[in-house]
Amino acid sequence: MLIGIDVGGTFTDGVLFNRGEIVTSVKKPTDEENLKNSLLQVLDELLDHSDPAEINRIVLSTTLVTNLLATGRGEKTALVLLPGYGLPHDSYDIAGETYFLKGSVDFRGREIERLDNQEIDGLLEWIKSSGISRIAVASKFSNRNDVHEKLVKKRIIEECEGVYVAISSDISGKLNFPRRAATTYFTAMTISAWNRFADEIEEALKIRGIETDVHVLKADGGTMPLQASRAKPCETVLSGPAASTMGGSALTRDALNSVVVDVGGTTTDLSLIIAGEPLYASRGAIIENQLTHVNSFAVRSIALGGDSVITTEGVQPYRVGPAACFGGEKPTVIDAFNLHLNLNLGDTSRSESKMGEIAAQQQLDTADLCAQIVDYVSHRLFEAVNEMFLQWENEPAYKVWEVINQRRFKLDRVIGIGAAAPAMVPALAEMMNVESFIHPYSPVANALGASVVRPTLTVVLHVDTQSNKYTLDPGGKSGELEKPRSFQLTDAKEMARQYLLTVGQELGMEEYTADSSFFLEEQFNMIRGWDRVGKLFEVGIQVAPGFIEEFKGVKI
Repeated sequence: MLIGIDVGGTFTDGVLFNRGEIVTSVKKPTDEENLKNSLLQVLDELLDHSDPAEINRIVLSTTLVTNLLATGRGEKTALVLLPGYGLPHDSYDIAGETYFLKGSVDFRGREIERLDNQEIDGLLEWIKSSGISRIAVASKFSNRNDVHEKLVKKRIIEECEGVYVAISSDISGKLNFPRRAATTYFTAMTISAWNRFADEIEEALKIRGIETDVHVLKADGGTMPLQASRAKPCETVLSGPAASTMGGSALTRDALNSVVVDVGGTTTDLSLIIAGEPLYASRGAIIENQLTHVNSFAVRSIALGGDSVITTEGVQPYRVGPAACFGGEKPTVIDAFNLHLNLNLGDTSRSESKMGEIAAQQQLDTADLCAQIVDYVSHRLFEAVNEMFLQWENEPAYKVWEVINQRRFKLDRVIGIGAAAPAMVPALAEMMNVESFIHPYSPVANALGASVVRPTLTVVLHVDTQSNKYTLDPGGKSGELEKPRSFQLTDAKEMARQYLLTVGQELGMEEYTADSSFFLEEQFNMIRGWDRVGKLFEVGIQVAPGFIEEFKGVKI
């Protein structure tokens, strides 16, 4: 049996899945101040329908890291940059507290400027006087040679008691210095809170006698073991939109082009599925307006949900409780749709009463006010989808579809996800002149998506035969080649594949590593004068996001 739990901003959903069927599902209000309790309430109700010993895997999707960053509640963190030569320091607008140091390596990992010990002494004094206990260190091309980052980290730990240091070479092996620096900064900011959460989850499962694999949903729609997430909490950002994307795909399981619209209580998440495959953000996830090295779907969240409050000034971008028809004290978007479309949700008399109060203050008929709200919300979602299409059109997979099909992209449908989707999505689909897809399990599709996705893993190998060196990511492993002169692309691919198998085994992913594919194969000759003096190889192999092998769809 599989369990998927999605901790959303308004509700926490859970699904117990077994052999193609949802055994039971749960929906509980989310306590923003105590996400752990919300998660465990759902888990306990799911366990009432199963034996803990029969649970094969639990996958969690949580808004913890997203909320920490969005609300500014992450721990105060400073960023130490070693940018080397090139852009001026004021070009790096990543963090408020930023300290610059000399010392640099080139793109091949050769040291071209040593660290300045006096500068480091000044940094240490600044850390002690500032009271900051979280430091992120990023050096340009540290993915080729991390010696400077490690030396700076060593000095800080030795001389600044109680200070945590994250270095970018441990977080990502990819090129693009600003993105690696931003990812490291956000990691240092959230890692303590995330590890406290992980500790609490592991302790709670132990108390309940559950001994099974526990994974966390990542922004790219794959999962990672809870233990592995401790070092890279930023991988879990945007896991909510990832859950809705995979949930929409799990409910449909076909090759149509779809916009996934996940209508939550507070926000609505948008994503795109092309020919049955979710669309990825080729430049990585955007966190707090910063591009990062976190692999992610191309998603967007807008501040509009089913519980968005309605006042005399219109629809507001916040939630104060459930819709009036479900016992809330304020009228919401759901109440307007409830009356305008005759949905008969909850206590319709409360929708009538609360919407009537707003209508009276505006000297309108209640029916006219509801019609205006429905029209406004539908147009707002319509405009948001169209704005996203302008971004989606720049993604490689979108362009490939048009090349293969020799025509402009055609949308087939809108997939509604979330409890409010049946009320709001059909009107949007009508405006877009496509069909709407609402499944009986749409309200808990996020949890379903989390339960049946498989782990993902990406390995990137860089080889420089002239310098006789290689580096592997993840893990920042480096070393020397045994036979650099005879090293070929086939050798690089085999080396990357073997490392993928090794890391997969360490993460308990042996059953998935066999289903891997190469996404990067590049070879460059190094020329000096008229002679070739070496080669550079870049090879990438991955276990891509997808569903576990036994998942064939959902039986109703």
